[in-house]
Amino acid sequence: MSSLQDPIRDGLRGGWKVLGGPHGEVPPRITCDVAIVGSGAGAGVTAELLARAGLSVVIVEEGPLKSSADFNQQESVAYPSLYQESAARKTQDKAITILQGRCVGGSTTVNWTSSFRTPVATLDYWRSHFGLDNFGNDALASYFAQAERRLSIGPWLTPPNENNDLLRRGAAKLGIESAAIARNVKGCWNLGSCGMGCPTNAKQSMLVTTIPTALELGATLLVETRAERFELANGEVRALLCGPVKANGAPASTNSETTSIVARHYVLAAGAINSPAVLLRSDAPDPHGRLGHRTFLHPVVMSAAFMLGKVEGWSGAPQTIYTDHFLETQAIDGPIGFKLEAPPMHPVIFASSVVGFGKEQAALFRKFPDTHVLLALMRDGFHPQSPGGQVKLRGDGSPVLDYPLTEFVMEGARRAMLAMAEIQFAAGAKQVLPVHELAKPYESWAEAKHAIATLPIKPILTKVVSAHVMGGCGAAGDEKRGVTRPDGIHWQLDNLSVHDGSIFPTSIGANPQLSIYGIVNRLAQGLAKRLGGRDVILA
Repeated sequence: MSSLQDPIRDGLRGGWKVLGGPHGEVPPRITCDVAIVGSGAGAGVTAELLARAGLSVVIVEEGPLKSSADFNQQESVAYPSLYQESAARKTQDKAITILQGRCVGGSTTVNWTSSFRTPVATLDYWRSHFGLDNFGNDALASYFAQAERRLSIGPWLTPPNENNDLLRRGAAKLGIESAAIARNVKGCWNLGSCGMGCPTNAKQSMLVTTIPTALELGATLLVETRAERFELANGEVRALLCGPVKANGAPASTNSETTSIVARHYVLAAGAINSPAVLLRSDAPDPHGRLGHRTFLHPVVMSAAFMLGKVEGWSGAPQTIYTDHFLETQAIDGPIGFKLEAPPMHPVIFASSVVGFGKEQAALFRKFPDTHVLLALMRDGFHPQSPGGQVKLRGDGSPVLDYPLTEFVMEGARRAMLAMAEIQFAAGAKQVLPVHELAKPYESWAEAKHAIATLPIKPILTKVVSAHVMGGCGAAGDEKRGVTRPDGIHWQLDNLSVHDGSIFPTSIGANPQLSIYGIVNRLAQGLAKRLGGRDVILA
């Protein structure tokens, strides 16, 4: 794979303006038209559009700049270098593990490529409960279509690997409809290591699409540079203060110089934990107590099954089949619904997800090639008993998400475990093991059904993970219900926009990358017109 073209290294040799870390010292003062915090889904789309409008753009990224030449399909290398807190970020009570990217491209560099438009039911809920009247499906359709063309999002026509086909076959046997997941790939090699960075540049992440385009148009990228806080005065941002960090996110040194970025406008797109944190560190105005609140995950529970033949869940494209049966059979504001998908399986992520240790875990690893896993992605935020979590600051200013797992959510987790076990037995499992500290492998659907019904579905005992964080800077039609306006601009700070998943008023009930691409595409086009006087599109 080393013989493949590396667009990042080619761009650096061609004169891209990249500073920070190994790329050179960041000056103490920078001026520009727009400073963008982050380089993930929202930041990348925004950077390309604003650069196309002729604006001078500076992108500030805490993580390192990596490229396909660095992606060697090794978990031991990928997680510490590409993820927040080495892929082990936890909620405040340690009950949920959160996977988030921390590198150029953000989570788009390490996600599994699953692409869904925002469900119509979610958009309708936002319109009726948060005054987002222009967030209808018809109003957003063209912006989604542009993002899909730009990022090569389309049906995955290769037959699913066995891990995903087991979901399809088990669901079909029970009369449950499933479908293929669209993916943002071009020339995919079907390797299965998407979560460790794409070594062939097939994944159309921000790392190889919008960020390079912005750099070719003259944008500046600061890497290994943390946005600490905004300087505020008289209802606007006067400067963004940044400081250098090491590749692993640790402070570069105690006497490092701060960089002040002075811009006409600022875009916060650091993700739905870090974006609220920057505003909290800045003492941003929050007259209605909305900042950091209503931060949502898709809480995920899992079920493992041991099949009669090889599954080899590490091989082939991940997450290519899904079913929304358990979403569509629940009213959006009723008992929590969930989407079922089949995640990839790699040794470290398997070991950190399943229960047990020592001999018990060694026994599970002996069955690793024959293991099938389903996950249930729960749609949180639509019911009074699912208010989500709150982003807070630790004493050192770092963010932490307080996310209580309510009885309402955990009741959904029990139903999800039951649904997954039934599908796995229908697909031919010889044993099913719900991922729960007190569970054991069950030999039949009847045995599993009885056991899951009686297990204490409590935090910590029940393994919960998430790769999707939304909210905390929610958009709304009035300032009493949200942090940002429907156009993404902060209600109290006229030269600050928020362009990431933190503006979502709830979770969305689907993998969120395309929702961010499409919605931010519209917001960024509006901002480009306002600041640059030009009509631009994502193309």
